[in-house]
Amino acid sequence: MRKIISFMHISLDGFVAGPNGELNWAKVDEELFDYVGKRISGGDTALYGRTTYQMMESYWPTAGDAPDASKHDVEHSKWYKNAHKIVLSKTLNEADLTNTTIISNNIADRINEIKQQDGEDILLFGSPTATHALIEQNLIDGYWLFLNPTILGQGIPLFADSKDKTNLKLLSTRQFDSGVIELNYVVDRE
Repeated sequence: MRKIISFMHISLDGFVAGPNGELNWAKVDEELFDYVGKRISGGDTALYGRTTYQMMESYWPTAGDAPDASKHDVEHSKWYKNAHKIVLSKTLNEADLTNTTIISNNIADRINEIKQQDGEDILLFGSPTATHALIEQNLIDGYWLFLNPTILGQGIPLFADSKDKTNLKLLSTRQFDSGVIELNYVVDRE
């Protein structure tokens, strides 16, 4: 069965975005881009909330075509165009979108159907509101967190209103020159 892995930058005090959704505090550089690019290259499906999807869709389909595109932009643009996108949204219309599935109701049933299909693990990129909805329904199977050496003090927490205890098993860690630390967990369902 496919797994849903939450890919998120997180501050030391547990926030995944500033109070207005800003990510300008997240440390990203070529070392991190190369690492993430290699790690996601085998993936075939991305999951987003509506806001993150619209942000991604406004940039990535053509980012690699720009004359001054970076190596990361070229590679990630190609990956993004080929990946199937799943979007949790009550307002988007699937008919107007390419290679995209919209889930607007019966989230647990629809996600579980997709998890049963052939394919690689599904990467949930950012999308704090969608992440909270999936956590609430126990649909996330792992967390791929990039812990940033930043204390935000306020913002959008990763584990907002979590009511149930969830045990995690640490699979791996990696420290980057920027001070970011990758934490790769799987949900321990035993």
